[in-house]
Amino acid sequence: MEIFKLYASDLDESFENLKQFHQDFTSNFRTKTSSVEQHSLKYLQGIFLEQGRGNMVKYAKKVPDTDNQALQHFISNSPWDEKPVIQKIQDKVIQLIGDENNGSLHFDESGYKKYGNHSVGVKRQYCGRLGKVDNCQVGVFMGYANENHRTLIDERLYLPEDWANDPIRRMECGVPEDVVFKTKGELALEMLLDAEERKCPFGWVGMDCFYGQQPWLLENIDEKGITYIADIPCNTRLWLDLPNTEIPEKKGKRGRNPTRERIINGEPEPIKVEKLVDMLDSPESSRVFLRDTERKELWCQIVCLRVYPVQDDLPGKETFLILRRNEGEKEIKYQFSNASVDTSIERLGQMSCSRYWIERAFQDAKGNAGMADYQVRSWTGWHHHMVMTMLAMLFILDMQIKWGKKAYMLSVMDVKEIFEVIMPKKEFTKEEVLAIIEQKHRARLSARKSHHRRNRKQR
Repeated sequence: MEIFKLYASDLDESFENLKQFHQDFTSNFRTKTSSVEQHSLKYLQGIFLEQGRGNMVKYAKKVPDTDNQALQHFISNSPWDEKPVIQKIQDKVIQLIGDENNGSLHFDESGYKKYGNHSVGVKRQYCGRLGKVDNCQVGVFMGYANENHRTLIDERLYLPEDWANDPIRRMECGVPEDVVFKTKGELALEMLLDAEERKCPFGWVGMDCFYGQQPWLLENIDEKGITYIADIPCNTRLWLDLPNTEIPEKKGKRGRNPTRERIINGEPEPIKVEKLVDMLDSPESSRVFLRDTERKELWCQIVCLRVYPVQDDLPGKETFLILRRNEGEKEIKYQFSNASVDTSIERLGQMSCSRYWIERAFQDAKGNAGMADYQVRSWTGWHHHMVMTMLAMLFILDMQIKWGKKAYMLSVMDVKEIFEVIMPKKEFTKEEVLAIIEQKHRARLSARKSHHRRNRKQR
């Protein structure tokens, strides 16, 4: 079997492919008074040309016929609306990999370390990227996956409550008046319901422990008839059998009649899910195939039980508890799912391991689409940059599918590396190089003077 049939001739029209892809979005970069469609194309070129960490200054050094100020204006100040771009990205993703049975939505968050207090939404908060509390911004994202194809399709910037209630900081960063404080869970649910309203086809939605341990969120998803698979902490408590409950009789003649339901005395106490881990080595567990990896097939031991989670000290709705340990690994995954009671263990295994792909999507976004490489402070700038990241990811996905017909193991990084080589690059004269160095000198001098002024004010 010939595994690689991709030739240099296949790459000859690659830049034309980018321009044709971009053409479908040009109307979204026009307003009644201006057009920044060429700047949007240049920004995409900068993302594809940059190796390692990038920013608009670095993009401008490599992309022909542009400069840092033009790109900065495009991202931070230009009034184009990112929401229609997101809608069109979702439409394209549906065309490429949409599947109502095997497609899945996933939400997760990403933190971005920041220095200072002026970037919109920044504060000391948990940053998953660093694994600790630090000064950062946090974005909540939704991704779409179908087998090994994945990409991000929506985003929300988390605006902490003290930010949302601070009119001065809101004004300085251009936070729209209609933006109010919402928890990360509320932002995730908002994106999910938006996708459903747009008829995005998917079989289930997945989430990590932060979202999986919020009963109100799982209840809202369940009420919408959406199937979920949610990671839960190892100390989550549940009953294996439904305990009996009652509203106790009133004792004595004084006071109100009891109205709150409670567990009847003598019923078994709930147990933590970690106490059930031995079941993975028992006859009740099953060996299930999960997916092919680059080196081998990935199998797991899995147990799926019908249980009753503890909610407000009472048994919640009967649901699946999934215990999973991938072969060759020690980590145990604990998950709840509201999948129908007749769901096969193979299907539950497919759902259980699907969060892997949103994690890969974040790796793609940060490693190949410049997600974390931005230097903007405003609300508009953050959202514009994230949407351009998703647009770059969509194009990479498009080319991976197209070229993958001739090289079926082609990765996201392979596509990025191809574009790093074939994309048109800026050529400099000696005079232009000197002008760039002079500009950098002036910027450094301005920054030094500004620093000195701040120091004098603080004395």
